[in-house]
Amino acid sequence: MNSVLDYRIYGNAPEVVYILHGIFGMKDNWHQIANALAPDYTVVTADARNHGRSFHSHEMTYKIMAEDVAGLMEHLGHTQIHLVGHSMGGKTAMKFATLFPELLLSLTVVDIALRAYPPGHLPYFKAFEEIDFLSMQSRSEAEQALLPYAPDLQVRQFLLKNLEALPGGGYGPKFNLPAIKEFYLESIGKLNLPTPAYTRKTAIIYGENSSYVNEQDRLEFKEHFPQAFFIEIPAAGHWVHADNPTAFLTELKQFFIQ
Repeated sequence: MNSVLDYRIYGNAPEVVYILHGIFGMKDNWHQIANALAPDYTVVTADARNHGRSFHSHEMTYKIMAEDVAGLMEHLGHTQIHLVGHSMGGKTAMKFATLFPELLLSLTVVDIALRAYPPGHLPYFKAFEEIDFLSMQSRSEAEQALLPYAPDLQVRQFLLKNLEALPGGGYGPKFNLPAIKEFYLESIGKLNLPTPAYTRKTAIIYGENSSYVNEQDRLEFKEHFPQAFFIEIPAAGHWVHADNPTAFLTELKQFFIQ
């Protein structure tokens, strides 16, 4: 098994940025942001284990995924990075900061907190368990099949990125569904970190219209990340970087140079 995450590199500048996606996501979700950062930074986007083109494994925890990032850094010869993580990737990034603080120039957590969350993704798991994508003739047919499980078009388009056309016809998932589901059911609980967890430069970016980060979360962040400051992106929900990429990029670039 290849134990190095599948990755893509943008740019060739001295300072390095790593971006970690959320559950059911993949590195391509961050192409627009990575491309925009590339003139000023070397940007690495990576598929988490069991996602996209990365290796499959029944072992999946935030600690293990943080170690995957450290392994990718070693593979690429990077000694210090700005680390950006969204949702599941944000929790991975927080865990990374507690395990490998010396490897970080800064930490950016995007629209996720430490607390437990309701199991809102279960309908998506159910969709991939119940729908016969192998018999589908087109992506539009697959999208229609997802409709009862994901009424929101943006969510359906996001989920469809996980399907690939098979040589014999139909579609199959790129990800390791059983491993991700087991991880999800175990990981929606609170992320337990030491106090403090990471005492250096930290940004918490969240969407104006998202419910993932509230006032109580901000207080808890300050306990674990005393240098954290908070950036609300207007006209954005949970997918902050996709809903308002211009504002997101402006704030992220400003944070990096502060």
